[in-house]
This record gives sequence, C-alpha cells and structure tokens, in this order.
Amino acid sequence: MRAAVRSRYGPPDVVRIEEVPTPEPGPGELLVRVHATTVNRTDCAYRGGTPAVTRLLFGWPHPRVQVLGTEFAGTVERAGNEVTAFSAGDRVFGYVEGSFGAHAEFLTVPQHGSVAHVPDDVDLTTAAAATEGAHYALAFARVARIRAGQDVLVLGATGGIGSAAVRLLTAGGVRVTAVAREHADVVAGLGADRVITAPAEGVPDDGQRYDAVLDAVGRSTFGRVRRLLAPSGVYVSSELGPGAQNIGLAALWPVMRGRHVRFPFPLHDQAMIRRIAGLLADGRFRPVIDRRYSLDRIIEAYEYVESGRKLGNVVIQVTDDEG
Repeated sequence: MRAAVRSRYGPPDVVRIEEVPTPEPGPGELLVRVHATTVNRTDCAYRGGTPAVTRLLFGWPHPRVQVLGTEFAGTVERAGNEVTAFSAGDRVFGYVEGSFGAHAEFLTVPQHGSVAHVPDDVDLTTAAAATEGAHYALAFARVARIRAGQDVLVLGATGGIGSAAVRLLTAGGVRVTAVAREHADVVAGLGADRVITAPAEGVPDDGQRYDAVLDAVGRSTFGRVRRLLAPSGVYVSSELGPGAQNIGLAALWPVMRGRHVRFPFPLHDQAMIRRIAGLLADGRFRPVIDRRYSLDRIIEAYEYVESGRKLGNVVIQVTDDEG
C-alpha cells in the first residue's frame, strides 16, 4: 500500500510517499481502507517532535512510528477474528492518536477503540475531519464545566479546535464570543453571538467578562486573559504554555480562589467517538473543511497547516470515491 512515511523528526519535507506492507488485522481488529484523513496540529507536533517530551514517549533519537495520521474515515476491508461490532463494507471513522497510521491507504484499528459507524447522511470526507477538533473542544467544555447560559470567549476560532468549540458550544445554548484574525463571516456562521477580529494573543478589553476563556491555539496565557474572566472564571488552553505553566497552574486550582486554570486532557475512546457520531447524526456538528489535498501532496498540506492560515480542517483525500 502507499503511505506517507517519515524516519526522523523534522520539517514537512521529512515525509515521503512510499510503498509499505499492508497491515494485517489481528483478533478484534478491523482493516480499514482509508478514504480520507487529515493533517492537523497534532500531526505536525508529532512529526516535528515538539514538545521534547514527545520524543521521549514516541522514540529517541528516531521515531518508532513511521506512518502518522490521527483522523480517518473509510470502509472496513476485512474484520479479524473476534470482531462482532463491524462487518466488511461498513463505513467507519475514528481517531488513532498514539498508534497513528491514518496517512496510508489502509490501517488497522481495534473494534473497541475510537472507531464508530459513520451516520447515514454524512459523507466520509466530513467524518474524517470530525474528531480531532471536536474531542479537544469537548474536553474544554468538560474541564471548564461550561453550561447553557454562560458567556465564553473562544480564542483562535478559525482553527480545527476553535471552530468546533464555537459550533458545539452555541448548539448547547452557550453565549459565545469568538476571536479570529480573519474569516469573521465564517465564524459568525458557526453560531457565535459576537466575533472580534484580533489575534488570539491580543484580545482587546471591551468590558465583557467571561465564565470561561478557551484558548484553542495556545497563543495566550492566563496572565494575559485573567482580566477578561469573571470572578470565578476559568482559563483553558490547548497547549502547555511557557515553561509548561498551564499544567502547574491547573494543579493549583483546587486550592485557588477566584479565577483559575484547568487543563483539558482529552479522552478518545468509544464513548467519545459515539458522542461525536451522535452530534453528526443529528446535525448539531459539522466540521469546517478548508482545503483538500491528495496523498501525494501531503507535504504541501503540512506546510499550509503550519502557515497558520488554515480555516478549520485540511483533508487528505486518499481515494477518489466519494463515500
């Protein structure tokens, strides 16, 4: 099979397209023919080996996993022994951070992992882009204990995580103010009550105070946004922050009074993927898709994602069929 392979950490051009053996499904595993995958910030971090702890966990000095890719959608080619929940021909989607392998024509995934059936009225390309941003956005909402009627500020609202957060929060009755450097019309179309055109690290103080500030791009800090929080407001970031300060500050929140930090350790399991499938099925969530590239052009996709200009998600079309 064809796959996007890398044997060292580095910039986008460490990736190359090669012929590699097609994996075999073991007991309880599915062999999935990949229709579409994505290139996202998570893939970029693992490819570059940043932060440094990534290299300690996934291989030093060279990465143990050569084929990256966290999101996928496709059809079950073959089911291994002991598989009961899926059959050959089923349309499936999922998230495989840790094991990876989605940047290829085939991958294997445990039937009890983060994999679910694609809802009937959802195409495979849409399903492929539905997990990374949404599962971080759901983690934000969970750790910040956001509920209907609250006021929430979303920084970096045009990215995969930020756009998912705007759409999911507004669908849940939350009043959302979204900050975006550009594409204000698209963000407003996601349901945001207000859109502020500004960089995520430089939000103007217009007197509004928020129950939560969600930094979907990790370019701000608690110190910068503290003034924007309500007296018991919470700051949540997708990144560790300078000197990993967000982890340290989050560890203090049980003893802190007033404004505080929490860290969104995202969960990806059967419960998560089934929740996203449900949100897709009832129309409450659709990921924003910016550009599509073929597998042969995956280096261009990495370069575009790292340019900071993407809107929502960047899809890699592995096969030409529409699914």
